Amino acid sequence: MANYDYDLFTIGGGSGGVRAARFAANLGVKVALAEERYLGGTCVNVGCIPKKLFSYASHFSEEFADAEGFGWKLDKPEFNWKTLVANKDREINRLNGIYENLLKNSGVTTFSEHAEIIDEHTVEVANIRYTAEKILIATGGWPYVPDFPGSEYAITSNEAFYLKELPANIVIVGGGYIAVEFAGIFNGLGCKTHQIYRGPMFLRGFDLDAAKFLAAQMEGKGIDLRLNSEVSSIKKADVGYQVLLDSGERIDTDLVMYATGRTPMTDGLGLESCGIVVDSNKAIIVDRNYRTNCSSIYAIGDVTNRINLTPVALAEGMALVAHLYQKDEKPVSYEYIPCAVFSNPNLASVGYDEESAREKFGEIIVYQSSFRALKHTLTDNDEKTFMKLIVNPKNDKVIGAHMVGPDAGESIQGIAIALKAGATKQIFDQTIGIHPTSGEEWVTMREPTR
Repeated sequence: MANYDYDLFTIGGGSGGVRAARFAANLGVKVALAEERYLGGTCVNVGCIPKKLFSYASHFSEEFADAEGFGWKLDKPEFNWKTLVANKDREINRLNGIYENLLKNSGVTTFSEHAEIIDEHTVEVANIRYTAEKILIATGGWPYVPDFPGSEYAITSNEAFYLKELPANIVIVGGGYIAVEFAGIFNGLGCKTHQIYRGPMFLRGFDLDAAKFLAAQMEGKGIDLRLNSEVSSIKKADVGYQVLLDSGERIDTDLVMYATGRTPMTDGLGLESCGIVVDSNKAIIVDRNYRTNCSSIYAIGDVTNRINLTPVALAEGMALVAHLYQKDEKPVSYEYIPCAVFSNPNLASVGYDEESAREKFGEIIVYQSSFRALKHTLTDNDEKTFMKLIVNPKNDKVIGAHMVGPDAGESIQGIAIALKAGATKQIFDQTIGIHPTSGEEWVTMREPTR
């Protein structure tokens, strides 16, 4: 039997990499982990956590306005961007420390430098080579900005969390969840916000009715949403930037942010040394047990570009450890994975959208509802809530649930359990609702919309 320095060498200290490393170490596996930037990866440092904190901050402007309808008289609120950023930084530093202690207490050896694969059992860190029986790649993704005139002036979500000043006017380019979330964040914090997307509707892959409903709500809150529109160039002006659109229109702005997708971080890893196969987007191709075409090298999380969500990477990390060291063949099921867009208002979803449901199941039944929540009846807030259920008539099972409204993710998380358990529409109908809540609408949609 070969004698290796480590049983498992993990490259990448994000959610998936850390979870796999420490769970393996807890089983007595000798593990090393290399992370050249920050422990916790995108989610903790420039993703889920700081973004949700910023989202919370952005909602207070509406809360203050709504309060008057309930008898609260407030002086004009003042917002301090630097305070928010500083408090966010403190929380992120705390989480970095937690991740460091999790690894340390599990007995994982950590390296704070770049790691490169030399061969199928060797990794080089800071000019020192280490051997490992198995190598795990969990390096995640990185924001992508296309090359066009003036692209060097655009920031990404990475930089948005560390801005020195809050812009008075911002242009956000993109139609994915990151672009939509930051449009809500900056608008809620008082910035004049323009969102530009080349397609006919943003949030491709989400239910179209839900996306359209959200777009209308965002426009109602003052966001300048430009669909079927592209940026031709960005020019530096005496003050700020000039954004030229393909229509010939110009937008003067203080800041331009691109949220046009993310690319798997596979450059500089030495994949070519083992002939590891990647797809056209540079994502590592793996089998059902996360193994690459090189038998000793595995990959999980966003670097495989399948379902790029933190809980998915965590689940893959645990499934991989179970496969390698516990002889437990239970790969992650990718059906009925819930997700949320922390837009304003939130959008959340689980299961099939209407289009994909029709493609897979043929005939379906749709239940749909929109309403003004009780909270807003005493305010001038015109925000509405949207809910939609998709049912397979062949077995009455609910195969999709979609919501736009406050805390939609909290509601959909519970619905996801029901769908995972195979709940039927009859079970929904027999469930007693909690009154008065928005959530009771899930169990009171009796008549099909179509």
